[in-house]
Amino acid sequence: MSNVAVFGLGYVGCVTGACLAKDGHTVIGVDIDQDKVAEINAGQAPIRENGLDELVAAQVAAGRLRATTDTALAVAGSDVAMIAVGTPSMEDGSVTTHVLESVIAGIGTALRAAPKAYHVVIRSTLLPGLLETQMQPILDKALGADFPADVVLCNNPEFLREGSALKDYYHPPYVLVGADDEAQAQPVLDLYAAVDAKKFVTDSRTAALVKYACNNFHAVKVTFANEIGAVAKAMGADGHAVMKLVCEDTKLNISPAYMRPGFAFGGSCLPKDLRAISRFAEHEALRLNMLSSVMASNESQLKRALKLVRDTGRKQIGLVGLSFKNGTDDLRESPMVELVETLTGWGHQVKIYDPNVTLGRLRGRNLSYIDRHLPHLAQMLVSEPSEVLDHAEVLLLCTDVADAHDWRAEASGRVFDLRTDLARPVSDASEALAEARAARAA
Repeated sequence: MSNVAVFGLGYVGCVTGACLAKDGHTVIGVDIDQDKVAEINAGQAPIRENGLDELVAAQVAAGRLRATTDTALAVAGSDVAMIAVGTPSMEDGSVTTHVLESVIAGIGTALRAAPKAYHVVIRSTLLPGLLETQMQPILDKALGADFPADVVLCNNPEFLREGSALKDYYHPPYVLVGADDEAQAQPVLDLYAAVDAKKFVTDSRTAALVKYACNNFHAVKVTFANEIGAVAKAMGADGHAVMKLVCEDTKLNISPAYMRPGFAFGGSCLPKDLRAISRFAEHEALRLNMLSSVMASNESQLKRALKLVRDTGRKQIGLVGLSFKNGTDDLRESPMVELVETLTGWGHQVKIYDPNVTLGRLRGRNLSYIDRHLPHLAQMLVSEPSEVLDHAEVLLLCTDVADAHDWRAEASGRVFDLRTDLARPVSDASEALAEARAARAA
């Protein structure tokens, strides 16, 4: 078993650290946020993720998981550093790397003070080439020219979906390590001995691009289905029936995953990674017409939903689901946040029901994002379905939070299920909801 330091206790880092501890490794989490560190040490998860509270509590109680703000202490007590800090988009879509750079420099400085062999593993999403041309020089400079031991810098992209991250950790599509050779990758692969999945070693540039390719492909599939759904609605056809038949072709269309017309995509991964690839293409004068148009198309899907509301002429709006999907409290780039922001700007009165979202538990970028976009969220959130039903002249079902209640039977006004109704004639809404539930259950 290994001693592992996990830098960054957000969605990826907290899940990774807790799962590594469950598998018998000794884990010390590192974060500059003292509140997150205190919560971990008290046996509490700092973020909302299905099953994570119980897992963190068990591992802290077992003595395999703890947290600190002290980089030197964490490096001294570990053989491997897993870095899972954020790499969010800048205004122009470029990847922000200053936090990652600071962590790598801090690890190098700590190693220089107490030299030993060490693995530095980047789990954060990073554009191909930045590890080699930007992060490696920073590490080398911090270590010094005559460092006496081998320090390996490699990457290990994650394939975790918020809301099902614990399940995804143990059942990923594969485990991927980007390193110079298999010998360098082996200590990282050993961390995943309990994970039943194929394991691949490739160069670090390829490994980095695999993550972007996967997220860009997911985003493209969502957008393609939504555009077909919009065309179908305009022509009086059934967009879900169209896409169901498209997905019958499992030889050429690859997979039915994400191939269902619904609402706009959001979250902290797909928009950020689309912007990063598009910005890179601009710098290199590459024409990536489809990818560069995806965010605009996604915005159009949001506008279609806004038009549904506007055309009713009603002012009191209810939302079921605010985070970008059920099972998480991540509000960053949630299309529902933008939906509410726009509606309130138009003078609508909005009430929101989402049991995943508790203001007191929001942290870091998640909290700062909502402070910028919905500073009065506390006045909109309600704790019971009856409160949003009593308020709403128009009720919007936005995420699978809606599956726990029969909203259509109890609502007194119009009900739009944004997971289905943007791709069908509104008269088919009840059938659409039943079929959507059946598809998700399958």
